[in-house]
Amino acid sequence: MYKVFAAIALALTMLFTLALHTAAGAADSGMLSVDTPQEETRAPIPDAFGRDTPRLTVQGFIGALSQNDFLLASNYLNLSKSDNPTTMVRQFKQALDSGGRFLPDLQISNVPEGNLTDQLPPSQEKVGTININDKSVPLMLERVVSDKGKQYWQFSADTLSSIPEVLEDTEPTLISQYSFESLEDEQLFGYQLADLAAAIILIIGSFLLTYIVVWVLYHLLRLAYPRVRGIPLPMPDKVILPLSIVIMSMILSEVMIYAGVSVTLREPINRFTEVASWLAVTWLLLRIIDAIFTRAVNLSYRKNHTERVSILGLLRKVVKALLLIFAVIVIFGNLGFDLTTGIAALGVGGLALALGAQKTIENLVGSVVVVADSPVRIGDYCKFGDQEGTVIDIGIRSSRVRTLNRTVVTVPNGDFSSMQIENFTSRDMFHFLHNLYIKRNADIDVVFKMVKDLDSFLNEHELTNKEWNQANILELRQECYIIQLRGYVNSVDVIEFYGKQDILLVDILNLVKKYKVEHALPTQQLIVHQEELEQQFESNNDDETVEAIDTDKNSKEPNQLPDEKTVDTDLSVSSSADTDKSLNTVSNSKPSHHRNKQLTAFKLAKRKFKRAHKIPTLSMWNQPWHKP
Repeated sequence: MYKVFAAIALALTMLFTLALHTAAGAADSGMLSVDTPQEETRAPIPDAFGRDTPRLTVQGFIGALSQNDFLLASNYLNLSKSDNPTTMVRQFKQALDSGGRFLPDLQISNVPEGNLTDQLPPSQEKVGTININDKSVPLMLERVVSDKGKQYWQFSADTLSSIPEVLEDTEPTLISQYSFESLEDEQLFGYQLADLAAAIILIIGSFLLTYIVVWVLYHLLRLAYPRVRGIPLPMPDKVILPLSIVIMSMILSEVMIYAGVSVTLREPINRFTEVASWLAVTWLLLRIIDAIFTRAVNLSYRKNHTERVSILGLLRKVVKALLLIFAVIVIFGNLGFDLTTGIAALGVGGLALALGAQKTIENLVGSVVVVADSPVRIGDYCKFGDQEGTVIDIGIRSSRVRTLNRTVVTVPNGDFSSMQIENFTSRDMFHFLHNLYIKRNADIDVVFKMVKDLDSFLNEHELTNKEWNQANILELRQECYIIQLRGYVNSVDVIEFYGKQDILLVDILNLVKKYKVEHALPTQQLIVHQEELEQQFESNNDDETVEAIDTDKNSKEPNQLPDEKTVDTDLSVSSSADTDKSLNTVSNSKPSHHRNKQLTAFKLAKRKFKRAHKIPTLSMWNQPWHKP
């Protein structure tokens, strides 16, 4: 359904373009007189009717016909004094409606001299043909010189003299046969309402018919291509819509001629369809370019030519940019803009643009350097500056790198090409470097023999490269020997290297097991002086005992003996041998619950002291626990 809406929108846009074209033609027709400058210049005076170039002559004539101003239109015909201007214009318009075909605007010369390379006399220019049944008349312009020396272009007298003969074979058009009589004199935007309705129906019908045919043919090709070539069709289904528009624009002009749409409406529609066709061609070519380069990139990966991926990516963007520039030039040319002045302006403003876009030009040159020199390619893991990651794209202005944190860093190619880049993907082998730590209690002869065997083992191992492999005693420390293992492993990427490194390390550890050596592991030794610890616990326990007794004294009964204070003082300074005696004395003058509380505090202190004798020490080389 959205295809129908697209066709309707296309038709509405066409109507809006026709309205603007009519308004522009009215403005041109109002400017029939041009003020002559007072100052004399060498530049030729413009023609009042805009007949200076062949293209302007054709456009002015079509504009006059669209306004039904036959007297104005007669100025574009090279008539003799005996010809009736109105009659000749009507006959000429009738012939053009029946089978007139003008060349596209870009094929008609837009310079006063005309096209000098068309193998015609310099004073003649061909702008189209009139084909009715079997008869054909060329639409020729000729350069006329007035009595005052002014030169301009008009339709030639030979073309006009052949018109009556062509009109003898004309037949009623489809529009005149099937349109309502009430619509014959109705106009909209200066055009016949019947012609507008017929044009809209033809545009929508042609688009739908073309789209259906292209869709069916594409899917038939999609089914047949794998059976013939053995691979899927490399062209995506996104080409259906632009291809349909291109084909529709090619057949729409002939369909409108066959239906009898007036030349005054047909020419603006043809101009619009030419613009639409160029847009569709550009769109189609962009799809084809993407399909071609995608297949080339996949083929490069399949054949392990990864260095071509970056070149293909940059080349794809350059081709697209050139295609878009060419399409813009052609489209603006079809719209009637004079691109000669614009291109000259680009040449004049190029210097100013270059001065203001030095950084952009630097990045563009940097992208060429990065692709040509190939320090990195798409998919390579590299380090540049203080960043490192995998290159995911090399563009025209900048390159993008995905870091280990999964972020994307964008680097201008001008800076990227001037950096020191370390490419990890380009290495041909990986460095294997590890150390073994052996205890010093091992026999030196055993250690020396193990080192020699490890050296031979690395040289003869199937995973190591024969370029440089060795095992040697790197350092003698107070607690261990340090044995260095060095070698190179052939691997495509780091994942393969890690797998081979695991195998190599396991084989080395199995070889070390055969010798009477022990691995030195980092340990920590804690030395505790038991006597100082006992004194500290004894002092703390005495303080706790005194504090417990003082607490009990403060909570005693009112009838407490007055000499308890002396007992507490003696207890705080007495030895452990007299402590039980003091407690017995106190027990005779205190309740039983006070006596139990004092005994509990004292026993708790002794229990903590006994535990202090069981604190072990940790040796340097993982020896068993022992008491000092």
